[in-house]
Amino acid sequence: MHNFVRNLLTEWRKLDLPVADETFIAAVSGGADSVSLMLALHELRKLKKLNLRFVIAHLYHNLRGDESDLDENFVKKLAGEFGFELVLGKEKITNKGNLEQNARNARYKFLAETAENLHADGVLTAHTLNDQAETFLSNLIRGSGLEGLGGMKPIRSLKSKLQSPKSEEQSKIQNPKSKIQLVRPLLNWAKREDTENFCRLNEVEFRYDTMNEDLTFNRVRIRKVLLPLLQDFNPKIIEALANTASLLREDAEFLEAATQKIGSRQFAESSFSKQIDSTNNDQITLQIKDLKNLFPSMRRRILRDWLKNQRGDLRSLDAKHIEAIENLIFSRKSGKQVELPNGEILTKNKGSLIFGKNV
Repeated sequence: MHNFVRNLLTEWRKLDLPVADETFIAAVSGGADSVSLMLALHELRKLKKLNLRFVIAHLYHNLRGDESDLDENFVKKLAGEFGFELVLGKEKITNKGNLEQNARNARYKFLAETAENLHADGVLTAHTLNDQAETFLSNLIRGSGLEGLGGMKPIRSLKSKLQSPKSEEQSKIQNPKSKIQLVRPLLNWAKREDTENFCRLNEVEFRYDTMNEDLTFNRVRIRKVLLPLLQDFNPKIIEALANTASLLREDAEFLEAATQKIGSRQFAESSFSKQIDSTNNDQITLQIKDLKNLFPSMRRRILRDWLKNQRGDLRSLDAKHIEAIENLIFSRKSGKQVELPNGEILTKNKGSLIFGKNV
């Protein structure tokens, strides 16, 4: 058994993933990372180390014209050669806003829908140590907090970012296995050179995305400009940054658990209330007095958890919004407001924060 395959099996066991009688969707773009994952899964299946159903999923988004057509045909041919089932998707990606983020959202939406349709246990992506290092630097440059600097998790729920509570309940009725896991089995150990070498060892070609040369994208500039500079200081900068992200992620998970414990103790039913205003719009309130005495990191986490509970997610909210809310908490004036994205507002009314819509 080749080391690449052995390392994948070791990580599979570390993540406590099932080894039989389940279905996994493997996202394959045609690049070296995803092709190497597919090859290793084929080997583990052939060796009967994993008695699982693997389905290859590929999304056609036509961002690169003829190259996108070639990618799709390549994945289709490769899946057939190695005996994998294949699901193809097609999505037109809008250029409005952040193109990279739009493409990412479309990809995960497609993967989640494919997994749900096939009653899959999880979705596999081929993110590597390089991707983790690039994510860490991207978030550091943007000024992210502990969660952002923790980078990507090796395993997390996929549905939590794609479904509203209502649609998730509907999903549970249609599919008992609604808690689909997003798994990144290469993230903790494989570098990009490892995936390319494994493809070459197996004499299997892979596709190259020319958008990876476009320096207008932040991630490409980090990969092509910043990381080579950092490697002059530390030749193993990829491993170092990925390790730092892992340590910070562990700290973030501990703080989150501590916050939940403190929050459940200090913010019992008496500290939360629901008021109906004169226009019959629900207004959710949070008592301020208990927040003031907390450590800043705990207070910010409780605020984020509370806002996530009211909004459904934390999209478009960043550090400046949380800082503005903290200033509101310690302000002596009642009636002051903080504007949030999507027309939402927080109002300080005596001893309470009131969440509502700006109508």
